[in-house]
Amino acid sequence: MKNLFERLSLKEDPSVYEDKDSHLKRTLGVKEFLALGVGTIVSASIFTLPGVVAAKYAGPAVTISFLLAALVAGLVAFAYAEMSAAMPFAGSAYSWINVIFGEFWGWIAGWALLAEYFIAVAFVASGLSSNLQGLLSPMGFSLPKQLQAALGTDGGLFDFFACGVILLIAILLSRGVKEAARVQNILVVLKVLAIIIFIAVGITALHPENYTPFIPAQKVNSDGTIFGGWIGIYEGVSTIFLSYIGFDSIAANSAEAKNPQKTMPRGIMGSLLIAVVLFVGVGLVLVGMFPYSEYANNAEPVGWALRQSGHPIIAVVVQAIAVVGMFTALIGMMLAGSRLVYSFGRDGMLPKWLGQLNKDKLPNHALIFLTVVSVVLGALLPFSFLAQMVSAGTLIAFMFVTLGIYKLRKREGKDIKDPSFKMPFYPVLPALAFLASLAVFLGLDTAAKLTAGAWFIIGLIIYFSYGIKHSALAKSKNK
Repeated sequence: MKNLFERLSLKEDPSVYEDKDSHLKRTLGVKEFLALGVGTIVSASIFTLPGVVAAKYAGPAVTISFLLAALVAGLVAFAYAEMSAAMPFAGSAYSWINVIFGEFWGWIAGWALLAEYFIAVAFVASGLSSNLQGLLSPMGFSLPKQLQAALGTDGGLFDFFACGVILLIAILLSRGVKEAARVQNILVVLKVLAIIIFIAVGITALHPENYTPFIPAQKVNSDGTIFGGWIGIYEGVSTIFLSYIGFDSIAANSAEAKNPQKTMPRGIMGSLLIAVVLFVGVGLVLVGMFPYSEYANNAEPVGWALRQSGHPIIAVVVQAIAVVGMFTALIGMMLAGSRLVYSFGRDGMLPKWLGQLNKDKLPNHALIFLTVVSVVLGALLPFSFLAQMVSAGTLIAFMFVTLGIYKLRKREGKDIKDPSFKMPFYPVLPALAFLASLAVFLGLDTAAKLTAGAWFIIGLIIYFSYGIKHSALAKSKNK
C-alpha cells in the first residue's frame, strides 16, 4: 500500500514542463487574455441566467447571488493567478497539481476539468443552435425537423447547427491562437456592446416597485427547491457560479502567454472584474423592468423584456449580437480544452498522439479529438441534459488549486519561480477559497453530483488501465 501511494504521488519536475511547452509560441498578451476571459465567462448565460435565477430562487436579490458567486470566484481567481504566474504551463490545474501533489492527483483535477470542456463546448453550441434557429425562423428559414434538435428531442435526430459551429471554431483554432485572438477581440467588443445597449435601454423602463421586497419571503417550489430568503439566494449562487468558471480558460493557455508573470494575473483578475460588473448590471435592470415572476421558464428573458417594453428592433439586434457573441465562449473553451488534452498526451496519460504538435507548433491532434467528442455530445444530447452536467468537476479542480497554494509557497524561489503576484492574506485566503468552493459544490443539484461521481469512476478506470502504465513521469523515474 505504501509503494502504491508513493507511485500515485510521483511529482513532475517543473523544468520538464517548461521544456515540453517551450515549443508552443508565446503570442498572447493582456488584451488577448482579457478578451478570452470575458468572452468565455460572459457567454450565453448572461442573457438567460439573471431571469431564470430571479424567478426560481432569489427574486430581486438575484444581484446578491451574482455578487456572492463573484466573491467565491474571485477568491479562487487569486489562487489561479499565483499558480499561472509561477507555473505558466499548458493544462492549468492538471499540470500544477502534478507538480505540487503528484501525478494521480493531477490526473483527477485534470480529468474533472476535461468534463467541463467536453460538456461546456457541447452545451454552448446547443444553446447557440437554439437561439440561431429562433432568429432565422421569423425570416422563413428552417431546417428539416430531424436536423433541428438532438436525438429524441421534438422529433430531432441530429443538431446540425451545433455540429456546424463546433467544426467552424475548430477550423479557426487550427490556424493558431493569434488568428483566433483577433476574431475573439472583435466578437467580445460586439457582445459587451449588446449588453451595454440592453442596460441603457432597460434603464428607461424600470419600475421601482419591482424591487420590493428585495429579498422575498422563503417558500418551497413545486420541484422541492427553495425560493426566497437567504437559502434562495444560496441556491442562486450555486446556479450562477457556473457563469464565472471561464477564467480557467485563461490559465490553460498560459504556456502561450507573453511575460506570464504580468499577463496571467492581469488577464484572470481583469476579466473576472469586467464580467461581474456586466452580470450585476443585467440582473438589476432585468428585475426592474418586469416582476421577477414573469421570467419563469423564459429561455430568452433579455429579448422578451425588450419586446414587452416596446423595443422589438433593439431586441432583435441584441439577440443577434448575443448569438454571434456565443462564438467567443466556444473559442475560449475549445482553446483551453485542446491544451488540456494536449497535456494529457504530452505526459502519456492518454495516447501520445494527442501530445504531438504539427509543423506550425500547434496541438491540432488534441483539437481534433476535442472537436469529435464535442460534436457527438452537442449534436446528439439534448440541451437540458447537458445543462445538468456542466461544472461540478470544475469546482473539484478549484478546490485542488486553492489547497495547492500551501504547497506552492514552500517551493517558490527554489525549484519553482518566485512569482511577482501572490495570493494576498496568506494563509487565511486559500482556506477561505477552498471552503467557499466546497460550499458552492454542496449546493449543486443531485444530478450534477451523480454525474461528477460517474465521471470520476471513468477517470479512475482510464488511469489504472492506461495512464499509470504509459506515464512519461514514471518512465523517466525508472531510467
